[in-house]
Amino acid sequence: MKYIDVIIDNKSKHTDSFFTYACSDDKVREGQKVYVPFGKGNKIRTAYVFCVKDELSPESDPEKIKSAESLDTEICLTREMLDTALFMTRRYLCKTIEAVSCFTPAGSPSKRGKKRVPYAGEEGERGAEKLLTEEQQRALAEILPYVKQKKHGLFLLHGVTGSGKTEVYMRVIAECVKRERTAIMLVPEISLTKQIIERFFGRFGTENIAVLHSRLAAGERYDEWMRIRRGDIKIVIGARSAVFAPLENIGAVILDEEHESSYKSDMAPKYDTAEIAIKRAKAYGGIVIAGSATPSVNTYKRAEEGIYHIINIKERYNKIKLPLVETVDMRKELAAGNKSVFSGKLHREIASSLENGRQVILFLNRRGYSTFISCRECGYVMKCPDCGISMVYHKNENKVVCHYCGRQENVPALCPDCGSRYIKYFGMGTEKLEEETAAAFPNAKTARLDLDTISRKGSIDRILNDFEDRKTDILIGTQIVAKGLDFANVGLVGIISADISLNIPDFRSAEKTFQLITQAAGRAGRGEERGHVIVQTYSPEHYAVTAAAAHDYEAFYRTEIKMRKLLGYPPYADMMQIVVSSAEESDAQAGADLTEALLRRALGDAEALNLMGNRPAPIGKSSGRYRYHMILKCPKGKRPLYTSFIDAVQRQIIADKKNKFNIYVDINPYSFM
Repeated sequence: MKYIDVIIDNKSKHTDSFFTYACSDDKVREGQKVYVPFGKGNKIRTAYVFCVKDELSPESDPEKIKSAESLDTEICLTREMLDTALFMTRRYLCKTIEAVSCFTPAGSPSKRGKKRVPYAGEEGERGAEKLLTEEQQRALAEILPYVKQKKHGLFLLHGVTGSGKTEVYMRVIAECVKRERTAIMLVPEISLTKQIIERFFGRFGTENIAVLHSRLAAGERYDEWMRIRRGDIKIVIGARSAVFAPLENIGAVILDEEHESSYKSDMAPKYDTAEIAIKRAKAYGGIVIAGSATPSVNTYKRAEEGIYHIINIKERYNKIKLPLVETVDMRKELAAGNKSVFSGKLHREIASSLENGRQVILFLNRRGYSTFISCRECGYVMKCPDCGISMVYHKNENKVVCHYCGRQENVPALCPDCGSRYIKYFGMGTEKLEEETAAAFPNAKTARLDLDTISRKGSIDRILNDFEDRKTDILIGTQIVAKGLDFANVGLVGIISADISLNIPDFRSAEKTFQLITQAAGRAGRGEERGHVIVQTYSPEHYAVTAAAAHDYEAFYRTEIKMRKLLGYPPYADMMQIVVSSAEESDAQAGADLTEALLRRALGDAEALNLMGNRPAPIGKSSGRYRYHMILKCPKGKRPLYTSFIDAVQRQIIADKKNKFNIYVDINPYSFM
């Protein structure tokens, strides 16, 4: 007889602790998925084994110990995965089962025994290895000794757009495979996986690679997980969640475009992918490479402190100059009577590019047709009844949509408040931009790449393939088009409104603006001819805009880091957002008041000065629940202390079953909305 300590897969916030069961099967292992009776009704629940013992602990009552029903012989996590899950529980203040679930497979075995392989039949781009530039060689000379010696290390590969960072990644992974080690290649967007997959399949073969991302069917994800867990796979490629791939002996984890916000989870558990990558790689003596042309301020600061080894690649692979970036002051355009979405300069350059057979990318980081609907008679603005924010008009579906909860409603013919017919659409999204582009350039073939056009499986590949095959002249998109796409024939990139990201209520707004301009600009001129970028803005003098136009990361960073230090923002502190929500506003407010009082008591007078807020969140209502929030600014070096305070308060609140509100914490969120 064995005794096992397990975590129950149960949604209740009151059962996040270990439970002990007897197990008659002596083959039970740590990490194994088991089925156990739970609760008064002894309903069979899934659980995961964290500890196997030969004897009960002295404080346990043998008569109250239930027996496990059965074991799952297929699903078993490693000790490293369990330890990482416990690390996540402590660091992100999440439930243990939420962390464990990150490592477990979605879906189930095929009932017919069918092998479900995504990208079946894909062979990739075959060809010899590219010749390395001197800068690429220097980068590998610094990284590879760590792989060969099985020595843990962190590297920041700071390479300009088009500098050949992917080739460096592939050489590092090849060294891992050569030494019978495994590797994880992470990309920030699912849309980027196809281009990466083609290159990796061509280099390493399909039999050595598994793909993990959310757009795969559940059955496909399950089969890929099993291939990895059996040890059949050496390389895993995917978006954020692929960092949890059930690999052992990890030699390298690579985060391409490490600055991207998509590497920070916005769902429980609210983890930071880079931190998980470092934790997992360190357990096996592996390395982590963070690559970007525009590193996050936090990562670059850590490189300055010597935590990351910084490696610079300052030239593009083909020696082509970085694109010429010009800013257009839209205030002057408006004063001159130009109310078009296109400045005179951008219109002329689009026409010139098309005439010369070059393709164009237009970037606008806002989807939909119009950003809000308003009555010109009474001022009514149509808002989501569940979230309280403006609904966006989507012309193709003739619907208004909430971009937070997904709610859809019909477009009203009359104002719901005053009955007026003067309902008008305001603002511009990618859908309207596509319409105006088609009208301005009727002979050009346009396509749109945003969340609305890629909802169906295979739609991303179709849109990108058509653009690569030059069936499309102008590609219009949101930030998806600014992330890692590599097309040789793009001569012009137009950034329609650089001010969208600049004016968001976020201390990172300047950083996000610099990154978006630089990354979007980097899609131009990746062939033999120099590219051209037009940035339309109402703030041409802002340091983020001027630095991006000059391709000067250092100038941006020096200005930004001074401001961060002055104001005590990351990387000089951690920002902890505590959100209280309830179906009733009065309960949410009461919950926030209680949480604030408990936190101030736990922190003490001195530390409580860092607690700000206790007011309705910027999005005060989401999915039918009212939201209050507060921000706790945690000074550098005090995170363990502050998280222990918050954890104690959370547990106190959860213990009282009379409380009618939920509380969650997000540490260093990318959005405070």
